[in-house]
Amino acid sequence: MKEFKYVITDEMGIHARPAGLLVKAVKGFGSSVKMTKGAKTVDCKGIMGVMSLGAKKGEEVVLTFDGEDEDAAYEAISKFMQENL
Repeated sequence: MKEFKYVITDEMGIHARPAGLLVKAVKGFGSSVKMTKGAKTVDCKGIMGVMSLGAKKGEEVVLTFDGEDEDAAYEAISKFMQENL
């Protein structure tokens, strides 16, 4: 299992457009990818879960990757977060 911590830098936080792109990117991997903010954890393969976190600019989220292609998922999704959120 791998973990990636990220502080949201997008002025609008995690909103519909990047959330949709994130879900699409995550669905390309067989591994489980979960995002946690505070005490709430959601599956990143569902847009409603990602949106329900309500992550705003300056808040930290933690992504966890677990499965057969977790290394590739970690690399791709951590890069996505840095470029889009």
